[in-house]
Amino acid sequence: MVRASFFAFGFFIALCGVAFLNIDKFVMTGPHEDRAQGFRGMLTSPQTIEKETKDVLDPPEWAAFLMMSIGSVTMLYAAALPKRKD
Repeated sequence: MVRASFFAFGFFIALCGVAFLNIDKFVMTGPHEDRAQGFRGMLTSPQTIEKETKDVLDPPEWAAFLMMSIGSVTMLYAAALPKRKD
């Protein structure tokens, strides 16, 4: 169970990394909500798109490779876990 969970989580993260290779930016569908000016991560400043202000997620170039490597290492860890003896 744990082995399959780690493998599935690693596979999901690796696939998200592959998607980040092809996607330049995400435009959120909901309207912009004012947030505190704290840490926003990959969210850029709100942009006006089609006469509405929306949040935009603009991942850096290295984010795709980071996610693919973390997913790959997690899948390798899942393969290296010892098999459970019942």
